[in-house]
Amino acid sequence: MAMDFKGVSEKTLVLIKPDGVQRGLIGEVLMRFERKGLKVVAMKMISLDEAVLREHYAHIADKPFFPGVSSFMQSSPVVAICLEGLEVVQAVRILCGITKARAADAGSIRGDFAMSVACNVIHASDSVETAMKEVPRFFKQDEIYEYGKSEYEHVYMEDEKN
Repeated sequence: MAMDFKGVSEKTLVLIKPDGVQRGLIGEVLMRFERKGLKVVAMKMISLDEAVLREHYAHIADKPFFPGVSSFMQSSPVVAICLEGLEVVQAVRILCGITKARAADAGSIRGDFAMSVACNVIHASDSVETAMKEVPRFFKQDEIYEYGKSEYEHVYMEDEKN
């Protein structure tokens, strides 16, 4: 019997960056989120254009290094993933590790697979507020699936489901 719960409406965005795609890490990255017990509610491979990148990276769009970031992010398709779960933004950030990958903890995605600040395999929303802007930037509402996940019986305690 599929058990979902009302309390989990928090969603977050993850992008597997060009370096992760080129290095064949899509499955490994996705596996880590699934093993954690997070719910994949949307996923697709896309090519990013300058307009999306300027919006997505608005906080650095005026920096001298932005053209390099933009070029890198357009060098290959990326995999966009929307994950759902209880406090999912925080859980995903912990799984990813810090942005400066060479200093990220072993066991984290960046700590295990990257050495760079930019080529660090993955992007993840940094707050609930950011996730609420980023998810619709990459996914239309009809691309995000609502479905029961029987695994939740074994991921969350009953009192966490309400």
